[in-house]
Order: sequence, then structure tokens, then C-alpha cells
Amino acid sequence: MQKVNTNKMEELSWSSPRGKFAGAGKQVSEALGRKPQSTDLMERHPFDVEIARIPAGQTNCPYHSHSAQWEFYHVISGRGIVRHKDGTTAIEPGDAFLFKPGEPHQLTNHGKEDLVLYVVADNPLGESCHYPDSQKWIVRSPERRLIRSEPLDYYDGEE
Repeated sequence: MQKVNTNKMEELSWSSPRGKFAGAGKQVSEALGRKPQSTDLMERHPFDVEIARIPAGQTNCPYHSHSAQWEFYHVISGRGIVRHKDGTTAIEPGDAFLFKPGEPHQLTNHGKEDLVLYVVADNPLGESCHYPDSQKWIVRSPERRLIRSEPLDYYDGEE
């Protein structure tokens, strides 16, 4: 058995160059030995678990959809808004929601305290993402690469 205490885990934070996107997370599956770049299914694990934190007033990442990945979210604390294909939906502690492959989504914390969520994704090999606002794709083969017709920066067209 492998075990970690998430209260003792390091939190990794990120922000975009102009600060439009920011967040933090504890990579639980990686702490339990998941190797995200491996093509060995025994090293990848069948799902990835993260404890995500979105600071007040922030959006965690650009609006996007996955080609093959499922993502499950469970709100632990805080409040926010989820942007999706049909508009936006408010979220609060206890809410659980799911995005199937092809369903665009984005989370924003409109509250005054951190928005904390469990995120569980299956991270299939060969997964790609589409960014409708900037009309670009991220392609994993298995490494991650952003393209239109030539390589791009992750935040190109987003800020």
C-alpha cells in the first residue's frame, strides 16, 4: 500500500504571465507514485487526483475541452462559477460535477475566500485539448505540445 498525508504535501502554484490565470494544487496521485509522462500503464495509474485551490478573484486556466479525458470535481470549500457550453453555473461546498470529453469548461473563483476542489481525471494516453477562445489545440504525443500550424505558448491568445 502507498500512503501520503495531503496535509503535509507541498502545494505547487502557477500563474500566467499577465496574471489572468492562477491557481495551486497538491498533486496527490504523483505523490503516490504516478509518473505522468510514462507510457507504462502501471506507472500512469488509471486516474489522477489533485486538490486544486483557486485564489479569490482568479480563474484557474483558459476555457478548454478535452478530446478523451473525463474530469470529476467536488467542491470542498469556497464558491465560484463554472463556465460551460450552456453558460455559467454557480458552485459551492458539496457540489460535485463532471465534464465528459468534448465538453468545454473553466472555473473562476468569484468569492472572497479560496475555492478548493478535488479533481479526478482519467488522463488517457493521446489526449488533446481544444481552446475555443483562442482557437488552438494542445496535443500530447505523449509530451504536451500546443499548435495552430506551428508551436505556440500555452497562454497565446488567452490574455
